[in-house]
Amino acid sequence: MSFSDISIQELASAFMVLFAVIDITGAVPIINDIQNKGHKISAIKAALASYILLVAFLFVGDGLLNLFSVDISSFAVAGSLVIFVLAVEMIFGIPIFKNDSPSGTASIVPLVFPLIVGAGTLTTLLALRAEYHTINIIIALTLNIIVVYFVLKNVSLVEKIFGGAYILRKFLGIILLAISVKLFTSNLTSLIDIFK
Repeated sequence: MSFSDISIQELASAFMVLFAVIDITGAVPIINDIQNKGHKISAIKAALASYILLVAFLFVGDGLLNLFSVDISSFAVAGSLVIFVLAVEMIFGIPIFKNDSPSGTASIVPLVFPLIVGAGTLTTLLALRAEYHTINIIIALTLNIIVVYFVLKNVSLVEKIFGGAYILRKFLGIILLAISVKLFTSNLTSLIDIFK
């Protein structure tokens, strides 16, 4: 990982994918509901916890895969299917992923788990590693966590700005759909080449 690997195109693409998967603006009604139930949300605590967990998984994820003898291309193909389902959820408004997390501190559960650091985000991170340089993913992730912090700190303002988040959500869903297809085809090709 070096600064010479920084690519604006990769960075922008990774940022958009992570922004769409984390979907913090789409989670504003859920955040409002948590606060209305009397739970206090610490924006800095939630943002830092999410960042530490996601960066750690970005580096440790490969080791976890090796434990199960799974290569990054296979995981990327599996990841592309998860991203595909997330995209379908966003485009058609069909709830597929169930929030079955246990009750607890609002800043951590359900905010960090599963809203920010969910299965979709973790899978996407490793899937992105199969396509992009790590430094671009880390920068894109850092920028996304800054956005997460801003949204959590200014929920009411964001709700006013993104009152029409419906269109943005559909647009991001289509982008996710296209990226899932790209991830699937490129990594499936590399897997087929291995078995030739």
